[in-house]
Amino acid sequence: MGAKSPNPVDRRVLRTRRTLREALIALLYERGWEAVSVQDICDRADVGRSTFYMHFADKEELLVGGFDDLRKMLRAQLAQASEGGKGPAQPLQFARGMIEHAHENKRLFLALVGKRSGQVVLQRFRELVIELVKEDLSTSRAPGPARDAAVHFISGAFLELLSWSLETRSPPGIPDLERLFLTMSASAVEVARQ
Repeated sequence: MGAKSPNPVDRRVLRTRRTLREALIALLYERGWEAVSVQDICDRADVGRSTFYMHFADKEELLVGGFDDLRKMLRAQLAQASEGGKGPAQPLQFARGMIEHAHENKRLFLALVGKRSGQVVLQRFRELVIELVKEDLSTSRAPGPARDAAVHFISGAFLELLSWSLETRSPPGIPDLERLFLTMSASAVEVARQ
């Protein structure tokens, strides 16, 4: 028996969600979070409001769905690298994938972490980075407050470094950015491991 062909409804759903996400990103870049409405997104994506609400409750849920996809992609890359014989993942190895993705999609990331992003967008992106760092330090033996402080310190440093690298005219190369981040974060990782 042959392989089951993909369900066309699933492809339509994925295409609609991708189109809505792309519309949100374009509008974020042009106008900033606060100036974008669900109707603006629908108009840009050329879909009706009822279609939007079949997929998402509001524009924040649309945004969070994109962050969830990014998180899954980063974790899949790390899993593939560890299966490829590179050994167990060291803490904060998500940084390379995030930096690469940010620089490949500079316009998107400037819309997310740049001056026009809005507090909601920055908060959601910050939560994503905190989750990634927290997962990486989950085996830490440090008491809760020390581990939590390290997680927030590292997350804040990563966000600032990423923003700076996207906004500066001559950023270091991706390997250098990763090395800077890992080197500067090493003492905080050590605190979390004690």
